This record gives sequence, C-alpha cells and structure tokens, in this order.
Amino acid sequence: MSISLSPMLSSLIKRLARDKDVELFIAELLSQRLDPKTRVKLYLNLFNKYLAEAEELYNKGDLVQAGEKYWGAIVSLLNAIAELRGWPHYSHRDYLEIVENLVEEIKERNLTIYFASAERLHANFYHNFLKKISFEVHRENALKLIEKLKDIVSREIRTSRS
Repeated sequence: MSISLSPMLSSLIKRLARDKDVELFIAELLSQRLDPKTRVKLYLNLFNKYLAEAEELYNKGDLVQAGEKYWGAIVSLLNAIAELRGWPHYSHRDYLEIVENLVEEIKERNLTIYFASAERLHANFYHNFLKKISFEVHRENALKLIEKLKDIVSREIRTSRS
C-alpha cells in the first residue's frame, strides 16, 4: 500500500523526523495510540522489513543505503526490547542506554563494540566515508548485534507469555 502526501506535509514530516528514518518516525507517532503488544509487533515487522531491504541493497552493492537499513533494523529491535521492558526509546541516547543496560544484564561486553559498528553504518549514510573493507567489518558486527537482540526479544516474549 502506498499513501500520497502533499509536498508540504511530506516536507514537514521529514523535518520533524530529523535524522530518523521517516517510516520509523511515523511508526513511533502511531505507536502512541497502540497497546504495548501491538507496538512490539509493529517494531518486529519493521525489523524484518529493514533487514530484508538491507540485505537486498548490500547484495546490489549499495553500501550507503544498506548500512542505514541495518541501522533501522537494529533500532527496531531496540525499540521492541524497550517496549517489552517499559524503557524509554525515543532518542539516540535512549538506544545507547538500552545497549548499556543489556551489556550489564547479559554480561556481553561485545554488544558495545557491535553497537558502535552499527552507529558507524548509520553515520556512513550521512557522510559516505566507509570503504568496502571497513563496511564489511561493521556489517559483520551489526549482524552479530542483530542475532543477540533477536535472542533477547525471543526470550522476553516467551517470558511474558508464561
């Protein structure tokens, strides 16, 4: 499904989203009117969408766009975790704090390195400074972070159902 917006509204949304992906920004606005369970589903759907897009763009060689989609996938998982735990997840600082909390909780210090790599992919979207070899290293770390975060989400969902 596609929605057409007037240029004025489109411009306003982009300005308000600042450095966030517009779709993620709109999802956050909508989530304010959704129950927590539906918000988690929304974030997990966004995760799957962004990861699939990231892999497709990566396979096409569009590293700048792929890196931003990996970032969107990671942020979507962090939003889901924060939603499940009642933590704030509205800013980059919130994402840093979520990762720091998870590092302490699961005693996985490498999460900080993996998240720093994801941030590099995100920064590369704006500045296009990564060469392919560096992109590969950061992508591998981002994928490791994704696996860890998926495990945490799965565990949280299983626990909440018990």
